[in-house]
Amino acid sequence: MCLGIPGEVIEFLPDQPDLARVNVSGVRRVINVGLLTDDLPEPGEWVLIHVGFALSKIDEDEAKAALEFLESIGQAYADELAALQESRIE
Repeated sequence: MCLGIPGEVIEFLPDQPDLARVNVSGVRRVINVGLLTDDLPEPGEWVLIHVGFALSKIDEDEAKAALEFLESIGQAYADELAALQESRIE
């Protein structure tokens, strides 16, 4: 199962402006934000992530609600976090 997961933008990589470091439930990963060039997120803002790409910006309330839902489904979310932890874009 593939899920869209909320992540909080921590910083942009200075030498690669399409890449940002995000925090997803304690997992820090670099993702591609190139699809959001018309409305790039700022550090501290939230994005919806799928397969290493930020698909859209979301507000903090949406992020919290999505995380609560994802945590409630149990193993599928744990599997998705494990896959995210193993992925590498850096």
